Amino acid sequence: MQVIGITGGIGSGKSEVLHFLSRQQGVKIVEADRLAHRLMEPGEEIFLSVVEAFGKEILSPEGSLDREKLGRIVFQDTEKLELLNHIVHPGVKRYIRKDIRDTRKEKEIRLYVIEAALLIQDGYKEICDEIWYVHVPVEQRIERLLSSRGGTREKWEQVMAAQPEDSYFQANSDRIIENDGSTEELYDRILRELHRLFSPGDRRENV
Repeated sequence: MQVIGITGGIGSGKSEVLHFLSRQQGVKIVEADRLAHRLMEPGEEIFLSVVEAFGKEILSPEGSLDREKLGRIVFQDTEKLELLNHIVHPGVKRYIRKDIRDTRKEKEIRLYVIEAALLIQDGYKEICDEIWYVHVPVEQRIERLLSSRGGTREKWEQVMAAQPEDSYFQANSDRIIENDGSTEELYDRILRELHRLFSPGDRRENV
């Protein structure tokens, strides 16, 4: 089983890449942000650690995490935001490591895909066989965001300014998936990468 990580800046089209991969046989996809939300449900390890760190005042009357309350706390205090990140990100990573081990036993799964906003920064390179960077020129990303999500050019420029530059992603990725054309072109590029991964002459050993 191969493990690949998908990363890229906002508006690069990671969701479209995941959508295509999800339709391929033998592929399992894990989105770190979605997983983090699930692991912060009552009874889960991360939920218990967050409550221990921030107190029961962050809970709703029903006993679940009140994300609005927690958000107000951490976004007003850098140290508390760092504390939350130090609880959540390693917890998600531990879960994914275990899930990879468990999934290897399922012979029908041959590609395990991890998508995370901080894939490189959080050290997923040590887990993945390859990191794929979905790349789109900045101006094209802005145009797509304005079309799909609205807002202003200034808003998206600010969001992008807070993310690493292309050179950072490129230096820390194994493959660059260009997404500057049509959806069909993107799919063709992904298929070529899949064929390369699983061609008999280029098969990598499981780790």
